[in-house]
Amino acid sequence: MPTWLIVLIVVVAVAVLGAVIWLVTQEMQRKRLQQRFGPEYDRTVAEKDSPRAAQRELAERERRHKELDIRPLSASARERYAREWAQVQEKFVDQPSDAVAEADQLLNSLMAERGYPTEGYEQQLADLSVRHAKTLEHYRAAHTTQQKRDGASTEDLRDAMVRYRTVFEDLLTDGADEQHHDHHDRRNGHDHDRTERNETDRHDTDRHETSRPDADRHDADRHETERQASANPRTEWNGGR
Repeated sequence: MPTWLIVLIVVVAVAVLGAVIWLVTQEMQRKRLQQRFGPEYDRTVAEKDSPRAAQRELAERERRHKELDIRPLSASARERYAREWAQVQEKFVDQPSDAVAEADQLLNSLMAERGYPTEGYEQQLADLSVRHAKTLEHYRAAHTTQQKRDGASTEDLRDAMVRYRTVFEDLLTDGADEQHHDHHDRRNGHDHDRTERNETDRHDTDRHETSRPDADRHDADRHETERQASANPRTEWNGGR
């Protein structure tokens, strides 16, 4: 077989292998993004010119999200926000339009305290989509109603409050389990170390208590042997006299 033909076969094989690897990588990326963004993936694909453009957009959202300082709320902050939300819900009975506006403001305050930028609605959607894609449609619908709340019906306002609450609870509790597990692990680790130290101390004490009678018996036996030797001189020595 000519050398040029061997080279050609190798080049074609490498190209085919590279193409297969690229296709597999793209498919894995697509599935990962679909799993993470859920309905937001399909929405972005519909808005962009191609699935590839949508995937680039979603990957860019992930990159930006990693640079944000997103943090869970403390237990006291969660309780405070829960109380404030209860007050907003009570206000809905008499002032539904104002209550929806306050719900939107409270949600924005919660986002800011979690570390999400709140300077623009579209950017909010992009940032929230990375970790809260499942409740993002609720936020869109509630925000749309809030924008036209003066002309919205009471039923529309009630629906907006329910949707705001869904997003609110998602943001309120997100990260709380991780924080609890970290605290639980640290506490258990501390208790484990303390238990190990106690076990070691008990082991040393038991060993000391066990060895002390043996030492006492050894000393007593030695003293008894010396006493008997002094009271009974050796026979060979007496015979020598």
